Amino acid sequence: MNEPGRRHGGTLATEHTAPGSGRATAGQAAAALARARSRTLALTDCLPDAELTSQHSPLMSPLVWDLAHIGNQEDIWLLRQAGGRPAVRPDLDTLYDAFRHPRPDRPSLPLLDPAQARNYLAEVRGRVLDVLSAAPLDGNPLLADAFVFGMTAQHEQQHDETMLATHQLRRGQAVLDDPAPLPAPADRAELPREVLVPGGPFTMGTGTEPWALDNERPAHTVGVAAFLLDTVPVTVSAYTAFIDDGGYRDPRWWHPAGWEHRQRHDIEAPLFWRREGAGWVRRRFGRTEHLPPGEPVMHVCWYEADAYARWAGRRLPTEAEWEKAARHEPATGRSRRHPWGDTAPGPEHANLGQRHLRPAPAGSFPAGAAPCGARQLLGDVWEWTASDFRPYPGFSAFPYREYSEVFFGPDHKVLRGGSFATDPVACRGTFRNWDYPVRRQIFAGFRTCRTAEGEGR
Repeated sequence: MNEPGRRHGGTLATEHTAPGSGRATAGQAAAALARARSRTLALTDCLPDAELTSQHSPLMSPLVWDLAHIGNQEDIWLLRQAGGRPAVRPDLDTLYDAFRHPRPDRPSLPLLDPAQARNYLAEVRGRVLDVLSAAPLDGNPLLADAFVFGMTAQHEQQHDETMLATHQLRRGQAVLDDPAPLPAPADRAELPREVLVPGGPFTMGTGTEPWALDNERPAHTVGVAAFLLDTVPVTVSAYTAFIDDGGYRDPRWWHPAGWEHRQRHDIEAPLFWRREGAGWVRRRFGRTEHLPPGEPVMHVCWYEADAYARWAGRRLPTEAEWEKAARHEPATGRSRRHPWGDTAPGPEHANLGQRHLRPAPAGSFPAGAAPCGARQLLGDVWEWTASDFRPYPGFSAFPYREYSEVFFGPDHKVLRGGSFATDPVACRGTFRNWDYPVRRQIFAGFRTCRTAEGEGR
């Protein structure tokens, strides 16, 4: 156990460990698994046992639950399903089943303690690497292109992002290293307010990404009318203007359910903001700081994003509009893997992988711009879209219905693009995230758009 207050785990390298749009190898799978485990341990070794077993918010699990749940998923999918090996702890399957136990109930369960959870993780991982070294990566759909190993690495990284959100919710002294903030881009003042995304069809989704999840498939053609999209995500300063103009007190801008939610919970600003004198400050990973006006706004729910867009005389982009802006290459008609092309994400392209503990200033990463000219479509903040989470035409659940299918419907809104807390293995132009429209603890912001009149279909 580490001593309370030990600082660790803020900055992580972002070497790329996911395959491209071709075949995936056992080496890539092993690297992705190792990278995820390094992050998991960094996010938990920095806290004493008492903080790992505490529930810092009813919205989140105790961190020790996530720790053992990660091991249990490997036990089920990589040892038993992929390797045909005996389970390490089959008795834990029900205990760490996320569908059986809602987050508020998990502290009352007979969970493994931190030392037991770490030992379980280590024992399972040792056996998993034996499976990976022997498994034929073809034939069986679970094993082809190391899919089940890539799926599991993504699952762990997604829990790591959730655990980082728990760090943000916890009270107490800072324990994560906080790198120096990124500088604002030199050409920021020259950027246009919005960029044109031409109308016409494009290919949405994928049929070639080896580790794409079932909800990203299959590739299909979608027609999108021309629209004008914010060049960068909505900033803190722009959102503060909405607050100062009485946006939180005017029901004209709010979805009826959002207005009711805002009133019931007395919401008057993004989560973690508070008034200090004539201005605002925020709490970020145990530190209090003045709001950085040029950063993308973060910790807003879908209802807040939608209200801002209405106030600004604009709207949230649909999921298809967002993906077309991020991937469509007008010159060739093809859809890119990432906004900048098919090459792996580097630090010049996007703020991913927990290199920083905050979004980069709006307008950053010119090398990561999409063909339409929009920047920061990957990384920095998840972006709310107008769309409900729905299956694509021809969708087929894989490897089990609970991965995506049970979440389809009007209850969940789609987010796109990843955040500074999202690892590259779980972030690409086709990746789909979803959550309830009231969620604010996630690292989510947004950008707005408007329909372009007279610019084609």
